[in-house]
Amino acid sequence: MIVNPQNIKRSSVRRQNLKRFKLRASVVITHNETLNHLEDYREKHVDTITKKNYFLTKYLAEDLNATLKFSYVNSWGYRNPKTGKFSGMIGELQNDLADLGGTALFLTADRIKEIDYLSMTTPTRAKFIFRSPKLSFTDNVFLLPFSAPVWICIISFIVLSGVLLLIIMKVELRCTNVRYGNVIRPNLMDTVMNMFGTSCQQGSYLEPKSLPAKCLILLSLIILMFLYASYSANIVALIQSPSNKIRTLEDLLNSRLETGAEDTVYNRYYFMHETEPVRKAIYDRKMKTRDGAGSSFIPLDKGVERVRQGLYAFHVELGVCYKVISETFQEDEKCGLQEIEYLNIIDPYYAVQKNSSFRELVRLSLFRLREFGIQDREHSMLYTRKPACSGGSSFIPVSIVDVWPALTLLTWASGLAGGLLAGETIWARIRAQRNLAKVANGDFCG
Repeated sequence: MIVNPQNIKRSSVRRQNLKRFKLRASVVITHNETLNHLEDYREKHVDTITKKNYFLTKYLAEDLNATLKFSYVNSWGYRNPKTGKFSGMIGELQNDLADLGGTALFLTADRIKEIDYLSMTTPTRAKFIFRSPKLSFTDNVFLLPFSAPVWICIISFIVLSGVLLLIIMKVELRCTNVRYGNVIRPNLMDTVMNMFGTSCQQGSYLEPKSLPAKCLILLSLIILMFLYASYSANIVALIQSPSNKIRTLEDLLNSRLETGAEDTVYNRYYFMHETEPVRKAIYDRKMKTRDGAGSSFIPLDKGVERVRQGLYAFHVELGVCYKVISETFQEDEKCGLQEIEYLNIIDPYYAVQKNSSFRELVRLSLFRLREFGIQDREHSMLYTRKPACSGGSSFIPVSIVDVWPALTLLTWASGLAGGLLAGETIWARIRAQRNLAKVANGDFCG
């Protein structure tokens, strides 16, 4: 009898019925309370990835007509540098204590040799999430209303107007010397300062007598009035605007935002063992304390609350964080949420023992669960999408940060004025002493 090889089904297809064979599945539990809520969809923000893959493992067993025996560990598993063995779930797969990795895990180079990755069952990401800070937190809002060329034109106009006013007033003073003989002669500094005061809507303390001078002052007042109105309107809008300049890890590192991460096993491991310069610097400079402890690893609810208060970036699994945000944030506080990826890894994989005889069976079953929509159904039941910004932005009161550049300028100007006053006082006393000495010497000689 001639048999067509194409009609012979692969063993993984023929052996879809395991006839109630007991499969051992290792599940990662980081919170003890999770054991009470694996199937009731309560406390969905706690051990979310575990709960989703727990359901998928049960569906997988039903699809293969198998039974399950679960074992619970407290970590995914990390290599011991001395023994070379893994702990946690990977350790159980490595030591033939489990057939299935019942919780999806990240794909890393050192794990590939120990387990077989089959399918990405949990499309989720862990990122830094934070509320966009005010624009004044990253920029000097007093310089933003106009671009650099406009500022150059404004300064040039003030200086040019001051020079023209000086020339006109000198000619005016010469032509009216008989009638206005007691008028103080103007100089360049006086006229430029007068034009600067005019640009700040302080009026003009110079009294022009001729028609050209009056026309120049009037023209300057009109032009600078429009500039002042535009500047004031832009300042009000900019103070209420969020900043979008923190977009990369390097921006986050150089910003004044505080950073932290959810207190999970994988967060502590990846932050402490990161070698890439920028990522390592974020942990060393913004998270690690002086004694070397990672005190920036905090519970989820506390981290989300700090994000709500602002000026804080929290590294957390997005779907889990968004559930808490949707329940605790006001509508206007949900606007302006930004994300920055830190781990730079792909979605977690479902895994089995290395070279397991169940490898192909499990892979095909997971494929069917994804194809039939069961995987997406469990994902939508347990993970929350980013909340929509429907409330708009609320009024933000002016704070010290907004006016800090002005206060800094005022402080430096006051210090400079005080220094000049002290210098002039000292110079006046020195001149007075010299004059007294000259008078005394003259009287003595006389």
